[in-house]
Amino acid sequence: MPTKPAAWLATEAHALQRSRLWEAVSSLPALSALLRPLRHAGTENLLPYRSVIGLHLVLVQEDRVLLGLRAGTAWCDGWWHVPAGHLEEGESFLTGMVREAREELGIALAEEDLVLAHTVHDHDPKTRESRLQIFFTATQYAGRPYVAEPDKCAELRWWSLSALPEKLVRYTRQALVCIQRGQSASTVGWPDAC
Repeated sequence: MPTKPAAWLATEAHALQRSRLWEAVSSLPALSALLRPLRHAGTENLLPYRSVIGLHLVLVQEDRVLLGLRAGTAWCDGWWHVPAGHLEEGESFLTGMVREAREELGIALAEEDLVLAHTVHDHDPKTRESRLQIFFTATQYAGRPYVAEPDKCAELRWWSLSALPEKLVRYTRQALVCIQRGQSASTVGWPDAC
């Protein structure tokens, strides 16, 4: 079967983008990744830019931060990370953080008790994908944190902010350092990363 020229593919992608199917197709990560090269087939961006949004909860008590040991996820297993998850379709980032806190730690918190502490724009030069990593603190919450998802977290432990574990997810370390400095945003993985 002969392959189609790039111009034809770009035209077809443009037609698909205008169709009602576009939102359904572009929301599938595997298909979206397959179509990504078509963004630059012409002079205009045919596909909209999409980014995963990570939600992270920074709980600090007496100069110690709560970290979980990742396990069973196939991503950074054996590394420490603040309790986190991803924003799901149809929810605000505040609603998503409340949900993640309940799912991962078994605690209840209210949206009005969340404080936006830091945002990291994380870029992976190997895959050319980027993610917005949003870090919240909480002024209060109900319950005592525990490992509510043992299939994803092997252990929870309070770590001194001045003696963080060596195996700490890179953008998490950066966010914790920046939060202590009062810096609200940073980048990691980009050529001009700070």
